[in-house]
Amino acid sequence: MDPLDFEKWSNRAAQWGVDYRKTLRDRPVRAQTPAGSIYNAIPSAPPETSEDMDAIFDDFENLILPGMTHWQHPRFFAYFPANAAPVSVIAEYLVSAMAAQCMLWQTSPAATELETRMMEWLGTAIGLPETFTGVIQDSASSATLAAVLVMRERALNWQGNIAGLKSGPQLRIYCSGEVHTSIDRALWVSGIGSDNLVRIPTKGPMRSMDPAALDAAIKSDIAAGLTPAGVIACTGGTSTGSCDDLRAVIRVAKSHDLFTHIDAAWAGAAMICPEFRPLWDGVEAADSIVFNPHKWLGAQFDCSAHFLRDPDLLVKTLAIQPEYLKTHGQDGIINYSEWSVPLGRRFRALKLWFLMRFHGIDGLRSVIRNHVDWSVWLADHLRETDGFEIVTDPILSLFSFRLTSGEAQTQALLETINADGEIYLTQTRVNGTYAIRFQAGAFDMRRDDIEKALKVITQTARRL
Repeated sequence: MDPLDFEKWSNRAAQWGVDYRKTLRDRPVRAQTPAGSIYNAIPSAPPETSEDMDAIFDDFENLILPGMTHWQHPRFFAYFPANAAPVSVIAEYLVSAMAAQCMLWQTSPAATELETRMMEWLGTAIGLPETFTGVIQDSASSATLAAVLVMRERALNWQGNIAGLKSGPQLRIYCSGEVHTSIDRALWVSGIGSDNLVRIPTKGPMRSMDPAALDAAIKSDIAAGLTPAGVIACTGGTSTGSCDDLRAVIRVAKSHDLFTHIDAAWAGAAMICPEFRPLWDGVEAADSIVFNPHKWLGAQFDCSAHFLRDPDLLVKTLAIQPEYLKTHGQDGIINYSEWSVPLGRRFRALKLWFLMRFHGIDGLRSVIRNHVDWSVWLADHLRETDGFEIVTDPILSLFSFRLTSGEAQTQALLETINADGEIYLTQTRVNGTYAIRFQAGAFDMRRDDIEKALKVITQTARRL
């Protein structure tokens, strides 16, 4: 592609992005295409000769776009958000155009130094003490895997990477049943194995890990000759928003000299609002914390903030320094590739810089506070509507509900709502009970979107 064509299509792509955002409210939130239709519409073999860019772009609009679920839609109430504030998208344009591989300081000093400063900004924004140091991972799954690898190496006296796990002690990791399945996967990949993930019972309205049960499980494993390695707690669990009593859990972990990791992938963003910080009271004593600015804060995916009390433990676990990756003649630099499992690294800090400067932390607080208020408003209205039952009360902007007429009717309600496309919801199970999850988190959501959600939910239920 010559420079003139690159200019033409870059401008067209940017304009397409603007028009796309303008028309999101008119689109169904979830893709409406039947399974296999897009695959079967694409030729089975690649083209032998060059194709015209107009034809390629037309196929994108006519073939690909109908099969996309619109995660930036203001009425996306499913899963958790994967927000991309427009200013973040602009930053990603620039990152894509430069296409830098930012694995080392010397491969792009600005990327490394901006990342260091942005993690300081984020730490300040969510109220963490200056004793924490941060790195941007691609996702919370990677941050959790990194934390589990530190747990493993620390428990094995840093011999696991060298000798493997076959001849070593049987390691144990502890969490509640409310954590994300990325925890299970981290144990698979680390070689510890999901059989060694000990699920601790929960209690109370927050469905929190029982600290006494945690202590008993650790002591039982030690008595059985097993080796406890770490504890993973959560703030804002995926299913219902459960929050562990971090102060009590970490106290138990520290009494057994265990490494602690806090998964706050969704809820961590809300900690820019001081009034929500009681949900993770005690977090300052943790060893490792992760939250995703690409969820609720508006930074385009992928962008996961991983904070560490002692980053040297992570570097000791992951760093490999062959001659071709060394930086000579510079002192005091950071090579963030030594802080993550992948060697390659994107320039993720730029979108955080644009985002926090353009909106300001107070502007981002307003977004989150609105979502919380609107979610509570919807839960209160459903609670007062005949035929509805609130299964779990709102924790931040997440709650769950069901129809009192039973599981089949609740599932039919969800499927009918999603097939219609005006809003998008997903399901969960709470103590075996099928329930519909609702979370407010779309960056461009307005008050009328929550009112629309109430109307769609109640009117669809009446029709059924």
